[in-house]
Amino acid sequence: MGTQTNTKSLFRTKTIEDTIRDTTASRHRLKRELSALDLTVYGIGVIIGTGIFVLTGTAAKQYAGPAVALSFAAAGVVCALAALCYAEFASTVPVAGSAYTFSYAALGEFPAWLIGWDLILELALGAAVVAVGWSGYIQSLLADVGIHFPTSLGGGTDAHWGVNLPAALLVLAMTTLLVVGVKLSARFTSVIVAIKVTVVLLVIGAGLFFVKASNYKPFIPPKTDQPSMAKSGAAQPLIQHLGFAPGAFGVMGIFTAAAVVFFAFIGFDVVATAAEEVKKPQRDLPRGILASLAVCTVLYVSVTLVVTGMQKYTDLSEKAPLADAFQSVGAHWLSGFISAGAVAGLTSVTLLLLMAQSRVFFAMSRDGLLPRSFSRVHPRFGTPYRATILLGLVVAVFAAVIPLKALAELVNIGTLAAFVVVSLGVVILRRTRPDLPRAFRTPGVPYVPAAAILASLWLMLNLPTETWIRFGLWMLVGLVVYFGYSRGHAVRALRAQGTDSGTAPATDTASASAEREAREPGTAE
Repeated sequence: MGTQTNTKSLFRTKTIEDTIRDTTASRHRLKRELSALDLTVYGIGVIIGTGIFVLTGTAAKQYAGPAVALSFAAAGVVCALAALCYAEFASTVPVAGSAYTFSYAALGEFPAWLIGWDLILELALGAAVVAVGWSGYIQSLLADVGIHFPTSLGGGTDAHWGVNLPAALLVLAMTTLLVVGVKLSARFTSVIVAIKVTVVLLVIGAGLFFVKASNYKPFIPPKTDQPSMAKSGAAQPLIQHLGFAPGAFGVMGIFTAAAVVFFAFIGFDVVATAAEEVKKPQRDLPRGILASLAVCTVLYVSVTLVVTGMQKYTDLSEKAPLADAFQSVGAHWLSGFISAGAVAGLTSVTLLLLMAQSRVFFAMSRDGLLPRSFSRVHPRFGTPYRATILLGLVVAVFAAVIPLKALAELVNIGTLAAFVVVSLGVVILRRTRPDLPRAFRTPGVPYVPAAAILASLWLMLNLPTETWIRFGLWMLVGLVVYFGYSRGHAVRALRAQGTDSGTAPATDTASASAEREAREPGTAE
């Protein structure tokens, strides 16, 4: 009987009503200052990063040719399926935490912990990897004007280790901005996004004058057997161990490339992490999520069509395809603009990944799965400053001292795992809570969520086996933390103990705050 009770407690859900009620406690309440436009800008700000400036060349040259435009469209469709599920959840449960919060409501505490633990790693590594990329672009731009950063402070080389000071400073600067306030962060992001979207539109507009129809032939290159693509050991995609050979060109090459360029779309789910800071979440969250994804998909497809039309796909650069394509046609003056756009893009991505991570951490802390002190908000700025500062320092250290290239694919697998959980959660919540008011309803349930789950699993299978191993190790660490700390400190567990003993748990500061506000009406905002 005790074992059955313990097992049941692993899957205790947090009701939607309790989830929303916890956001009203004064010391744990975030300011609602964001609009649908802010959310759309956030989405574009985090989606458009290195992907559009780098992945086009790799995917076209190795896997799909000019049909890489279809690969971007396919990856966009996969994200759109998941985005429809995110939109329903975010409008129904407008609370910080994104997939973690949704999982707690639909699947239970233990699955929620796992996906929250997954998101913490995903967003931390994502922010650190992007900061390192930003550092590389900045150092390159400085070198162009004769300013050379010391190797020991610029990240070192393959032969000599060094501290990546620019990357760490960027993370610390963005952390400070996030502590000061979400509205200021939104204004800063708007400026940065305006710069990089202008650069992308400039690339599309200027590139059209250099497009040659002959470069599109054949649009879908015939399938080829490339022994060089067959990787060995843990570097193999997991699907290769299951008997599927990696596809190069042809129709299968389009889908192989889609798994590669999927990284370029990561970010629309970040919009959902800011749900608790939106003025009208039921209306604006679906708009922000879907609008940002739609805008970015159109821009991605347009850029790939232009670049593969400017230069034969076999000649595209894998490091800087956009800049090199313009250099190949003599338009050298655009290279600087493209680099500036990349710097702007990476700046906003770093900021928004840090924001998303702090909101997930904040939500888990408020539920007691992480130390409750990190769910306090700043009395003046209304931001989760303790969580933001702690995570900012950790990510700054990651960016400064740890070589993260091998770990970057963990960002992909973490995001796809979240997609699977959220899509499954929509179906479950439709069955368990059909009475909930839903401002936005995912169409075609359960078929659209099922398609999102299958498509996400397919892309996960295309990731290297070593990525799965690292992901599994991180999950094992999460199990130790959960059973060693989180399970016993969870607010819902403490409330259950308080009910059994006839007293309210002393650590439940959310309930205490609510009771205090009832006695002292003047303390509420």
